[in-house]
Amino acid sequence: MTRSTKHLLLFLFLGLSVSGSQTKPFTFAWLSDTHVGGTTGAADLSASVHDLNSLQDVAFVILSGDITEMGSNGQLELAKAILDSLNKPYYLVPGNHDTKWSESGCTTFPQLFGNDRFVFEHGGYRFIGLHQGPIMKMGDGHFAPEDLRWVDSVLTNLPDPDQPLFIVTHYPLDSGIDNWYLLLEKIKRRNTQAVLVGHGHRNRIMNFEGVPATMGRSNLRANQQVGGYTIAEIRADTIFFSERLPGSGSKPVWHKIPLGQREYRRDTSTHQRPDFSVNQRFSHVMTRWDVNTEYTIASSPAVSKNQVIVGNSSGTIVSLSLNDGAGQWSFKSGSAVYSTPDIANGRVVVGSSDKNIYCLDVATGRVFWKVGTGAPVVAAPRIENEIAYIGASDGVFRAIDLQTGTIVWEYKDVKGFVETKPLIYQDLVVFGAWDTYLYALNKKNGSLAWKWSNGNAGILFSPAACRPVAADGKIFIVAPDRYMTAIDASTGRTIWRSNRYQVRESIGLSEDGSRVYAKCMADTLVAFSTSANEPTPIWVTHCGYGYDIDPSMPIEKDGVVFFGTKNGLVVALDGKSGAILWQHRVGVSIVSTPVPLSRSRVLVTDLDGRVMMVETR
Repeated sequence: MTRSTKHLLLFLFLGLSVSGSQTKPFTFAWLSDTHVGGTTGAADLSASVHDLNSLQDVAFVILSGDITEMGSNGQLELAKAILDSLNKPYYLVPGNHDTKWSESGCTTFPQLFGNDRFVFEHGGYRFIGLHQGPIMKMGDGHFAPEDLRWVDSVLTNLPDPDQPLFIVTHYPLDSGIDNWYLLLEKIKRRNTQAVLVGHGHRNRIMNFEGVPATMGRSNLRANQQVGGYTIAEIRADTIFFSERLPGSGSKPVWHKIPLGQREYRRDTSTHQRPDFSVNQRFSHVMTRWDVNTEYTIASSPAVSKNQVIVGNSSGTIVSLSLNDGAGQWSFKSGSAVYSTPDIANGRVVVGSSDKNIYCLDVATGRVFWKVGTGAPVVAAPRIENEIAYIGASDGVFRAIDLQTGTIVWEYKDVKGFVETKPLIYQDLVVFGAWDTYLYALNKKNGSLAWKWSNGNAGILFSPAACRPVAADGKIFIVAPDRYMTAIDASTGRTIWRSNRYQVRESIGLSEDGSRVYAKCMADTLVAFSTSANEPTPIWVTHCGYGYDIDPSMPIEKDGVVFFGTKNGLVVALDGKSGAILWQHRVGVSIVSTPVPLSRSRVLVTDLDGRVMMVETR
């Protein structure tokens, strides 16, 4: 045998060895949308785990989101207890049900499971999982800036840039995620074999701009006797998907995807991207300054003289110059901050997911005091007459002395977590919680004056995300049951309820108190009379923003009403007539409740971690 022949045989042997290591057959299980805490979620997951433990050929288990029904600590702990009984490794990401209604500010999930994203290698393939939220908000999915940076680091540090990848997330990679294209463009630069998604509760063949994809069924039984999950088997150059029912075995293969070297760079097609042409129609509107904090912001800023103060998911509270957005100081709490601050007398009060309520010096960020709580604080404070009123996730609503941090009073019978900013009206403190109730406490001592419910036992229909407003002896709210309600402030009696307009969680009040504004789920802002004892529209304006569920409250300043949408649009209307003054798209993600400074200037934040000053020329 010649030396060249030996080299050729060695080359072929090594090539076959590498190829074989990448294509060695293996099987994994894929569960999705287990919804532990729902009617049959825990039982169905337990049945699947028991079934999986009998399958020796399953190497690992993946779960693609909506692990729980509402993301509560109890539901997450139950899910973990069930999953920990698996006799094989499991990897999981949260879904929107785990992140939107999170009493912990989405901190319990990574604390329990070690992380809310994953990366691991098996059989030569790398599996990368991340979630799309949205964090603490109702809206489209959104890949957080910190998670996209993590993806960049994973892809950059691949041992082989051509290593075959599987991407796991909850939502499909389409416009149901406001910045879907950012992740898609990243994974198309690598050898991505397929994307595995959940959310739709059914088996479905999908394709995202040429990237093969599969939606997996929910583990829930729905209207069947048992639930089920997906068995994925990689053999040679193909991945096969079949459905398995615990106790009944696997069904025939329903889908398969060929595997191999992908060449997405050859795709020269033009794909859908967000449209910013509205900014050309209203060219007199501009973003004066734009500061990127690089971490998720799911709250509104607070303003004091020349300062803008806001918190983000890194736990940092920052002070920016109102003039140009320049940084002034920052304070690092122990966990994510999703609480909208309030400011009075040189002091800023804000809650943190580290289970503390902080009072900081507006000028320096120095801590004056902090009040420890029994759970994370995602609620927003309201300060009045040297008292800070704030809810939390520990079932306690507090009134705190602004100067000393001393507890003035506590109401300890809130059954769900609080995220909203309370209303102070007459002698009442009014707020909703994720327990179906609207609470009215006596401002003086914190005793319960009354509490109101819409009669729907479903917690997800609670009037908890809207900021209640009041005028003419009435308290006005909207809720996910799509009703707007006027309530007698003195008694808690319902004056009127209407679902004529499809409202959800966005409500506001005119400066003179004569109009209450409600943003609808499709295109429309409605102004109602506050004095009428039945729902009486003053004007109805078609704003053309499409389907929208972002809880961005309409706020009036100097006769102009401002609100934001789930896809980065800021809208300004004349408060008296409802005429649209302008629209301006600042980005693609959820805009929190705006903070107008005048009829021509408004501060906004978005989920991308940006703080922006928008103004008209």
